[in-house]
Amino acid sequence: MAAIRWRKDRAAAIRLRMNAPNRLRLDGAALVENWRTLARMSGCAACGAAVKADGYGLGATAVVKRLADAGCRDFFVATWAEAAALARPDLSLSVLHGVRAADMPIATRIAARPVLSTPAQIQRWREAGMGACDVMVDTGMNRLGVAPDDIASGLLDGLQVETLMSHLASAEEAGASINERQRAALRSIADRSGARRVSLANSAGVALGSDYAFDLTRPGIALYGGVPCPRLSGLIRPVATIQAEVLQRREVPAGGRVGYNLTWTAKRDSSVAVVNLGYADGYRRAFSNCGTAFVGDVAVPVIGRVSMDLTAVDVTSLDVSEGDWISFDSDLAHASAASDVSQYELLTGLGRRFDRIWS
Repeated sequence: MAAIRWRKDRAAAIRLRMNAPNRLRLDGAALVENWRTLARMSGCAACGAAVKADGYGLGATAVVKRLADAGCRDFFVATWAEAAALARPDLSLSVLHGVRAADMPIATRIAARPVLSTPAQIQRWREAGMGACDVMVDTGMNRLGVAPDDIASGLLDGLQVETLMSHLASAEEAGASINERQRAALRSIADRSGARRVSLANSAGVALGSDYAFDLTRPGIALYGGVPCPRLSGLIRPVATIQAEVLQRREVPAGGRVGYNLTWTAKRDSSVAVVNLGYADGYRRAFSNCGTAFVGDVAVPVIGRVSMDLTAVDVTSLDVSEGDWISFDSDLAHASAASDVSQYELLTGLGRRFDRIWS
């Protein structure tokens, strides 16, 4: 009997999870159009997609399906656990963090390539007698990557390198001199690497122009609605919109104060909607007293401190009741400027309690 009750309780919990009091409205058409825009800007280069961090928080499986259906064939994840969940024989999948000894059992079984970034990783791959791989070369960011001098000295000789890649340190700064130094460094070593393809540009790198595209671009944030540089402004569509259900509408008299530490004071008699959303969901505490929500098309301010599970908005003079839904700012660049939190963090920090609903 206990086992039967447990199964019933678990089924009830799953049904509740499918009717959560907050949700992400995800625009599949905008995702695909963003990729197509970046593909056009990539010129003759293939345009891939970074889908690490669970598709930047939106759900990697759903993202890969939509982009693959649109024609994308090159995908990038960070870890082998991510790769195992996404690997398909018809797609090129690269694991950006290379291959540790602990990764080798899974790396030998799934259709994905490591992006090797140290001599030890390269030796590990050689000794295992594995086939095609990718290689990361450090051209000035001093993060991951083998040294160009090591490649020039023959580190990759005899290795089947599919893609030689590097990563731009300041792609969002179009005039930064490091961009050209990194581009030139990668170009100078490309032929010596024996790689079939060369890749440098991320989202902002795509906007730097055709010299940075090489054979393959690797956009990430811009696919999901982020605008990392001015040249992409007006070209990228929002993909994710947070919506939360109103738990309570309450009237606050002039002089009344709201939230932890009472940081907001009503200047007039005000109506306040308290919604099922907080920093545990990824709606950051940094939006306290500076976030923007929407009742239909009407912008309303977030007031008081954002709590772990609750957020208050001023809905004075608007028709808002318990059980209604309120949307939150989907313009990542605007939300980032308001909160001083990077667009990347706003997306990848989205919590698991949201229903993720694709249209």
